[in-house]
Amino acid sequence: MNAQTGLTTRIARWANRRSLSESDTSTAAVSEREATRNRSSREIDRRRALYDDIGEFLFNNDLDLTVVNFGLAYDYLTGNDHQIEKAVRAILADQGRITNSVAEQIIAERHSKDVSVESLSTMLNTVEENLNHFSKLATESSSSASDYGAALQEQVQGMDSKAESEPLVSTLVNLTRSMVEKSRQIENEMRASQKKTRELQHSLERARKAAEHDHLTGLPNRRAFEARLNEEVAAAMENGEALSVAFCDIDHFKHVNDEHGHDTGDRVLKFVGSLLTKISGEKCHVARHGGEEFVLLFRGKTVGEACDIVDHTRQDLASRNLVDRNTGERMKQVSFSGGVADVFAYADPREALKAADRALYLAKEHGRNRVYMAAEVA
Repeated sequence: MNAQTGLTTRIARWANRRSLSESDTSTAAVSEREATRNRSSREIDRRRALYDDIGEFLFNNDLDLTVVNFGLAYDYLTGNDHQIEKAVRAILADQGRITNSVAEQIIAERHSKDVSVESLSTMLNTVEENLNHFSKLATESSSSASDYGAALQEQVQGMDSKAESEPLVSTLVNLTRSMVEKSRQIENEMRASQKKTRELQHSLERARKAAEHDHLTGLPNRRAFEARLNEEVAAAMENGEALSVAFCDIDHFKHVNDEHGHDTGDRVLKFVGSLLTKISGEKCHVARHGGEEFVLLFRGKTVGEACDIVDHTRQDLASRNLVDRNTGERMKQVSFSGGVADVFAYADPREALKAADRALYLAKEHGRNRVYMAAEVA
């Protein structure tokens, strides 16, 4: 009886410990779920706050909702990219705000070593060389297959008369016929492959043009201009020619977008681009640098001559009476400011670009609708 009582007691204790263990496990599971929910909630709150900060940054600087601008805001606010954070802080301290063109410039400079016009062109050229090589091989193989097929067919025709009396020869004839059909199939496949190769080459050419041109104005973009700058520097040095660079920026472009909408703003960009294109030629190259900013390169023109050309176009634009196509209302005067620099006055062409940019911003500070030479503001 005592033994039975002891056993009952031990079972009761075991059951009690098991109950407590299960209770503890259940409590721990609940606590873990609550902790997970809390962590998830905190993460959601953190991300929501970050999105709010990014939106506020874009709104305060009147930046367009683009992948470039969103990425720049994210890197700046989170410190994810120290170089971008440093560049943005410097611009904000100096100018008080970030523009679309400045944002594009910061990102372009940050990743200038990753992708360039030269590297893109090299990659495309390599692919094209491989495709041309493949196409050549396909043509040779197709020709060989065709010749082989014709020779086999000729042999088959000569052997058909003996096929009835010679089963072995008949078998050979059938095999040969099969090989002829396979060679013809290969020819068809090769022709189809050549067609796809040509289509891919055309696609690569379209991709090259798309990578080097601004989709809105049709002008070369910043990357294409940088490649052209290097080429023109080499050509000017070889021929002993002058080389000047100019920056042009549409005045109060934000007001155009605010008052008339982005569609009208796009038309203004295209119109200004078309005016600048009129002065382009074999030795004058125009590109859209980003946002409302354009850049021009004059080979064979001194900084004074280039300044006169740009100023003439400025006067032409300022004299125009532009009308909002959507409302029929006459728009306020649309003008641009410009800065011009002598490329060879600086050790690095990029320094000349910066000098022209500084002259541009000084022109804006002095009232806009004017063109300054960098030599005047050095």
